[in-house]
Order: sequence, then C-alpha cells, then structure tokens
Amino acid sequence: MNFASIVFMAALAAAALSVPALAQGADFQLPDQCTTTTGMGDMDHSSMGHGTMHGDQDDDMGAAMMDMMGMDMDLEAMPEHVQENMAKMMVTMPAMHEGMMNEDADVAFACGMIAHHQGAIDMAQVLLDHGDDPQMRALAEEIIEAQVAEIEQMTTWLVANAN
Repeated sequence: MNFASIVFMAALAAAALSVPALAQGADFQLPDQCTTTTGMGDMDHSSMGHGTMHGDQDDDMGAAMMDMMGMDMDLEAMPEHVQENMAKMMVTMPAMHEGMMNEDADVAFACGMIAHHQGAIDMAQVLLDHGDDPQMRALAEEIIEAQVAEIEQMTTWLVANAN
C-alpha cells in the first residue's frame, strides 16, 4: 500500500470517527479492526449479556448494568444529566470490553481506549448540555478536543497496523 493510500484511509477513518464522537445521539461503533479478531474466537458476545454492544441495549441491560455496579436506584428518578450519562455508558463500557478482547495487545489497547475516550467525550458533552460552571465547561471543551484527536490517532494507527 502506498503512502497516499495510507494517508487517505487514515483521514477517512478519522473523519468517520470524529463525526459520531461529536454528534449527540449518534450510536458509537468501534472501528472494524476492533471487532474482527478477538481473544474469544467466534463467541457471540450477546451470551455475556452485552447484546451487540453498539447502542441497542434496552432497559433490562441498563438495569442489569446498574445491579452489576452495585447501584440499586431508580434511574428515572435521577436528574436528566445522570440519566444521559448512564445511557451513554451503557454503550461505551461494553464496547470498551469488546475492544480489549483482541488477541493483539496493541490492537486491544487502541480499541479499548477508543471506547474509553468516547466515554469521556460523552460525559463532557453531557456537562456542556447541563453544567453552568465556566471552569468545568472549559475543561469539558478541552477534553472533547483532546479525546477526539487521540481517537483519530488510534484509528489511524489501526488502519495502518491492525490485520
């Protein structure tokens, strides 16, 4: 593969990830390199209670996740920002787990961190939607900018290096 092709593919992958990262309500998906070869072989991840791990979790999944985390609470009674954070976490936490299951340690790190960084972006966006403190809002904006850049860096690496 020549240099121009690599740069083009990397730019395309980075653009594809940065748009969902900033688009509110967009379903998060790991790059293809993160879901093709896992340390679990061809196991159906839904058998672990994760569904497809890409945003189609239902209320039962949310309740199960809350129970697993030792959080016995009525989510509907929580403030809107808590509900939004929990809903977004139901997408990125299973994706982080899925990404980390790759047989290659470098690929597993990049894939797990992409989902982890998306979680930080999601939390920062919820703060921007609901928070008032100027310092926290500025920090949230910095976090979004930094995490998007790092997701782009890892996605570019995956395109060039992951089999």
